[in-house]
Amino acid sequence: MARTHAHTHGKSHSIRPTSKNAPSWTMDGEEIIKTIVNFGKDGMSASEIGLRLRDELAIPLAKPIIGKTITQVLEENDIKRSMPEDLEKLVRKALGLQKHLSIHNSDKRNVRSLELIESKIHRLSRYYKRIGKVSKDWKYASVIAKLE
Repeated sequence: MARTHAHTHGKSHSIRPTSKNAPSWTMDGEEIIKTIVNFGKDGMSASEIGLRLRDELAIPLAKPIIGKTITQVLEENDIKRSMPEDLEKLVRKALGLQKHLSIHNSDKRNVRSLELIESKIHRLSRYYKRIGKVSKDWKYASVIAKLE
């Protein structure tokens, strides 16, 4: 699959485990769900929980074991975030770039980078509004200083 703002295809990458059965060393499903809920109550995002399960508890993938994703488990236990994680990370990245550009206003490369990130934010927000994960009146307000 091609990249969003580049004319290249992806490079090789690691392959996720394909087995449907849980490895013998992992915890059972109920323990994993309890662990996910505890991590979620501590304020961790779904990706952080997945990394923690992988690195500390040796659970390569939670979905084949418990039958649902980490996000689904968090939603079932009423642990919700204000906006989806990928959109939140993009907004934080854009705010960091805006802060950088307010100090370094001649950084043309990062002006372009900010434009691309904001484009991704607008595209993702349209999708999340359509499926109902973000309210219909949510809007990303960019405060780009005219640097040209």
